[in-house]
Amino acid sequence: MTRKIAVVLALLAWLPSMQAVAAPRTPASGNEVIATLPRQDDGLRALRAAAAAAPADPLPALALARRYVALGRGSADPRYYGQAQAVLAPWWGRPDAPNDVRLLRATLLQNGHQFDEAQAELRHIVGTDPRNAQAWLTLATIQSVQGDVPGAIASCGRLSSLAAQLETFACLAAAGANTGRMRGSEQLLELGLERAGDTAPETRTWVLTMLAELAARRGDKAAAQQRFLTALRVAPTDSYLLGAYADFLLDQGRAADVPALLRAHHRNDALLLRHALALRAMGRHEALAPARAELQARFDAAARRGDAVHLREQARFTLHLLGDARAALALAQRNWRVQKELADTRILLEAGLASRDRAALQPVLRWIRAQGLQDVVVTRLVERAS
Repeated sequence: MTRKIAVVLALLAWLPSMQAVAAPRTPASGNEVIATLPRQDDGLRALRAAAAAAPADPLPALALARRYVALGRGSADPRYYGQAQAVLAPWWGRPDAPNDVRLLRATLLQNGHQFDEAQAELRHIVGTDPRNAQAWLTLATIQSVQGDVPGAIASCGRLSSLAAQLETFACLAAAGANTGRMRGSEQLLELGLERAGDTAPETRTWVLTMLAELAARRGDKAAAQQRFLTALRVAPTDSYLLGAYADFLLDQGRAADVPALLRAHHRNDALLLRHALALRAMGRHEALAPARAELQARFDAAARRGDAVHLREQARFTLHLLGDARAALALAQRNWRVQKELADTRILLEAGLASRDRAALQPVLRWIRAQGLQDVVVTRLVERAS
């Protein structure tokens, strides 16, 4: 893909959201500012130059692709992932690609919810390089998301001799979070954080966010609030953390606190959804209308692209903002076939109850019982479904 085509595709990806915000208009004068673009990252510029200067060398391409992935994680902007894939295009489909390329390819496949393909890449890596800690951690993460607890624990076990103790504890806690071992997972994380001392900010954010979510699942509002705020001091713009805290606030009837929290993050679909849910809870229907229209435009654009990454969010949008329980149930079922995290389970229960389809609820109810899943909100939903 040429640079010009990549730029055009990036702009096209942005157009649906721009069109939904406001109708076209002519500026009053040439001095009027109509948009403010992000500042060019000087480090990114240097990485691009290095990759362009050595197109046959995977090392500068990997450095640039990793930077794009980091930017995508920080902003939840999917265009960065597309740019990372474009950088790796010369090696993308090659069976003899270096393991470093395969690992990044697995990360990008994981981000696109192509979990089977990502696992195939990771199993190739650990088969040829069994001491690759990042591959074991990524494999465990995918297994946890898909509900393969024994597989995730086994992968975490392989990680234990290769990574810091806190990372291993976090891996095991994530694997056990949706089982009857949830409280043990929380205690393991607390112990790991206490012992860790100085840790990388991204690891500390991951652990603090997980601890906050686990406290919320037990119904310990005070502990969850304190942990969320501590995590936000470490990473105030982390998109996953902001979404998790916004969900906590919504569950606690504190919708009025959500718009300020997410004010600068409306380009992120998941966070715009939380903003809209808060407006609905507050009865701010006039402000809700444009946010709902914007979300509809983004989900329609994703459907045209064949993008199924945000099925969970689309199910929430369809149920709570459009009021279409049957359509929401269909989306939640499609999503749950791919991933089985707590939020995936919860929206499936909510949509099934709203549509009064008890037959659709039976698989998820059996899975909850088999796993021993613990969460105060899900427990209430299960009681209603039983």
